[in-house]
Amino acid sequence: MIIDMHTHAWPEKVSGKARENLEVSFRVRLVGEPTLVTLLKFMQKNEVDLSVVCSVATRPEQVPGINDWLFSVRSERIKVFCSLHPDYPLWQQELQRIKANGDGIKLQPEFQNFYADEERVYPIYEEIEKLGLPLLFHCGEELSGTQLVRSSPERILKLRVKFPHLKIIAAHFGGFRLWEEVKKYLLGQDIYLDTSFFFDYLPRQEIQAMLLAHPEDKVLFGTDFPLVDQQKDISFLRALEIPAALKERIFSLNARKLLGV
Repeated sequence: MIIDMHTHAWPEKVSGKARENLEVSFRVRLVGEPTLVTLLKFMQKNEVDLSVVCSVATRPEQVPGINDWLFSVRSERIKVFCSLHPDYPLWQQELQRIKANGDGIKLQPEFQNFYADEERVYPIYEEIEKLGLPLLFHCGEELSGTQLVRSSPERILKLRVKFPHLKIIAAHFGGFRLWEEVKKYLLGQDIYLDTSFFFDYLPRQEIQAMLLAHPEDKVLFGTDFPLVDQQKDISFLRALEIPAALKERIFSLNARKLLGV
């Protein structure tokens, strides 16, 4: 079984604009249209059983509309990490909706103009912790390299200490292009790390060592589709010289436990 814990899709009416913005901002060529139909086609081709669609509200007023769409597309094969914004005034009400209709939350501090460890966001984290919802952070630099780093490994560790029961997922293996900081602050910690935008940025031996240095139940397979073809990362992980049992945990077992599927 393969579960991709980090994918993106937009409603078809806005997918063209989303693709244009992504390709200009991140200087990449998407592997396909950023729609649910495209994601499902790639899942079928690559034998991915389940994908988690993650969305970010760059403005507070976007939160309920984005989540309404996510709730509508959620299914046995598509789970959803919903939007929240630190400045959205009805965040308590929205968290209850997410608990009832979603699977988790994604925050992207660089695009939402806050630092991950800002105390003003602590009440939101406290409520997410109480509800038992997984919380995915974009971590490290942006692919464009033009944004501030508001979610560094050190800041994520501060949240782990402050909120010991919060189900934190640090995307991009804890900090895109901040690999030495990841080693210093996050490896070995009780924090989920996903593999999105990780495999192409370090030598294979170093990647293997980092995977083996982290708790085996805290690594999740993720690709950041449609920025990356799922098959590319699937093939890379299969070829790594790590135990088969660990590969199975990364591909699906850890995600199944986290998502309750």
